[in-house]
Amino acid sequence: MPSDAAAAVESVYRADWGRIVATLIKLVGDFDLAEECAQEAFAVAVDQWPTTGIPDIPRAWIIQTARNKAIDRIRRSAVYSEKLESYAKSGFVREIQEPDYDTTEIPDDRLRLIFTCCHPALAPEAQIALTLRTLCGLETDEIARAFLVPVATMAQRLVRAKRKIRDAGIPYVVPEMKDMPARLNSVLTVIYLVFNEGYVATRGGTLVRTDLCAEAIRLGNLVRTLMAPRPPAEATGLLALMMLHDARREARLDAAGDLVVLEEQNRGLWNRRQIDEALKFVEKTMDGAPGPFTLQAAIAAAHCRAARAEDTDWREILRLYDRLEQVQPSPIVSLNRAVAVAMAEGLRPGLELIDKLASTNDLENYHLLHAARADLLRRMGSSEEAAESYRRALALVTNESERRYLQRRLQEVQPAS
Repeated sequence: MPSDAAAAVESVYRADWGRIVATLIKLVGDFDLAEECAQEAFAVAVDQWPTTGIPDIPRAWIIQTARNKAIDRIRRSAVYSEKLESYAKSGFVREIQEPDYDTTEIPDDRLRLIFTCCHPALAPEAQIALTLRTLCGLETDEIARAFLVPVATMAQRLVRAKRKIRDAGIPYVVPEMKDMPARLNSVLTVIYLVFNEGYVATRGGTLVRTDLCAEAIRLGNLVRTLMAPRPPAEATGLLALMMLHDARREARLDAAGDLVVLEEQNRGLWNRRQIDEALKFVEKTMDGAPGPFTLQAAIAAAHCRAARAEDTDWREILRLYDRLEQVQPSPIVSLNRAVAVAMAEGLRPGLELIDKLASTNDLENYHLLHAARADLLRRMGSSEEAAESYRRALALVTNESERRYLQRRLQEVQPAS
């Protein structure tokens, strides 16, 4: 029973953290209080479930326990009466029921609160970071990686965002349908970053977190449905992008759970039905002036159309990266474009672009920059230089599956002892 209970706690934490915190935020009206009480409730579950047994509805048990702890905290507060009266008037503290949103607006609790968190009074990067941390369960270091900033910087950004909500009295309300377009870009970016964390987990032995990938696709599909009958092209583009990447999931790991890179994947394991559905979305969104999610979906589509790695249309991919770099310039886009240049025009031109990008130090602590450089050097036969870059990538990587892949590559290029 103890091992079963521990596994149950971990499962609920991984799968339902965002839903639990989302519910608590509505119940108590405070980001920090909701998150802290949720953590306390999980700690209680770790202590109690091995002896009392796993509850019939574990998520409901965690929510009720966390809610009780929140009320206890309010009661112990020196300003208990004032706070409780304020909370009661605002509707943040409920006796039994969970949030009573108008389900005709946004029929999903997590998505409602994502829209709420992406309030235009906050800076866009603060909206996204706060939503990822509080509602989607990503840790501060995971969010920092997505933004390519130090962990301490991201921690300060999160504190400032919560303070802004409190000091400015930003209400926890569901936006009306007419207000959604102003928040759409932030919401789509949140969903995209949640998928990215599921696609390549920051840490741990497993490369893929299927729970996050599935949740991101579900939310992306829901956003697109909400905007019917004419959903924004970027909403469709994002859904297509996630579906195309997710369609390759079964081929991305070998039997031992180790990373299999795109060119070495067994394409017979790809989910062709899902690819075909996503390709139709891509075709619908490429007219006019496609946005960054749509262009990334088109790039993924070019890879998925190739029956073999050697059939990949790298010149088309490079053309798409050229457009993406104009629409959304970033060091990551420039790195990916450099790899496309290497594959389309030659290894040396691609390596020169990577070296130029490395000289800016924007991606000095990004392990994939050094891994990409090492791969081009390996292909060129420059084993000693490749080994140096592989070692640099290994010093920065935090996911064990990626680490094992890089170690294998290093062993291939460094001279035998």
